[in-house]
Amino acid sequence: MKTYSAKPSEIDRKWFVIDAEGVVLGRLASIVASRLRGKHKPMFTPHMDCGDHIVVINADKVHLTGNKLADKTYYRHTGYPGGIKSVTAGKILTGKHPERVVEKAVQRMLPKGPLGRQVLTKLQVYAGTEHPHEAQQPETLDVAAMNDKNKRSA
Repeated sequence: MKTYSAKPSEIDRKWFVIDAEGVVLGRLASIVASRLRGKHKPMFTPHMDCGDHIVVINADKVHLTGNKLADKTYYRHTGYPGGIKSVTAGKILTGKHPERVVEKAVQRMLPKGPLGRQVLTKLQVYAGTEHPHEAQQPETLDVAAMNDKNKRSA
């Protein structure tokens, strides 16, 4: 039996909307990363971009378990000596761009390299409930209902 390899013309991409309100960040990110990559499809091919487009709304209302709001730290470097900067997840979520917490969580679950960067372009994250992708007629994907552990009350 030969191994199936998907061709670019055979790939069918759908659009999904995920409401992140009250959903645990890591569980949300793993489901989104798997869908972006296309691993839920029977025609998955590792070296091809087979995944769907994902729109995440209410990213500012995502839930972090334990003490992660205060303890989880994101680092970046300016490029200058001694230029390491850090910010906690709580400050990002209450700041100007709360959607970056979800973007980073998903990005770090995808492969590093050209394929991972290409797959990440199919992710759109919005802090509020509004998004400009209604013309694509996205289906709703209820991550909170997939498993009882996916949703936490505040």
